[in-house]
Amino acid sequence: MENYLDQIVEWIKALSPLGIYGIFALIAYVENIVPPLPGDILVAFGGYLAAEQIIGFAPALAVTTIFSVFGFMTVYGIGAYFGDKIEEYRNKFWLAKLVDIKYYDKAKKWMAQWGQLVILMNRFLAGTRSVISIVAGVTRTKISTTVISSLLSSLIWNTFLLSFGWIVHENWQTIGHYLNIYGWIILGAIAIAVILRYFYVKRKKGAKKK
Repeated sequence: MENYLDQIVEWIKALSPLGIYGIFALIAYVENIVPPLPGDILVAFGGYLAAEQIIGFAPALAVTTIFSVFGFMTVYGIGAYFGDKIEEYRNKFWLAKLVDIKYYDKAKKWMAQWGQLVILMNRFLAGTRSVISIVAGVTRTKISTTVISSLLSSLIWNTFLLSFGWIVHENWQTIGHYLNIYGWIILGAIAIAVILRYFYVKRKKGAKKK
């Protein structure tokens, strides 16, 4: 994977600034549809390029944020269109095979409890981003509010990634290590929150019975 990433980086470096913006637009868009794409690390690489004055920080932030929202809303549209089939056929439907049902059910519960807050936090929730956009579509959240929430989430997250790449400069690839640690911390925090909520609800129901 590292060799593959190095090849992409060298190829991007050889492009014109306009070409680089185009590639980052594509990365930001496709990363929402094909989660295995190392989009976050490449956005951090954009911060390094901005520090080298090969591209501008603000244009890179605008491009990655806007096309990230386009990607999110594309998956939202797919979820809205195929929502009934996803719910009816679950594992048997072709789209459901691309999504971990465990994460799908989890994201659906989050959406029912916290609504737009889940979309606002989607870029920070490791491992569930594409699932959240599908669930948002399936549950048909309000489009205008969803676009705003997705925009804010992408803007904050991409600002962090580009800034990180700018600060660490040629060591920008180290963000992959920190993102991995961050992902496990987030998943652990979510698991603890779910467990605490379970016991809280159970205790509340027990108190009502008395």
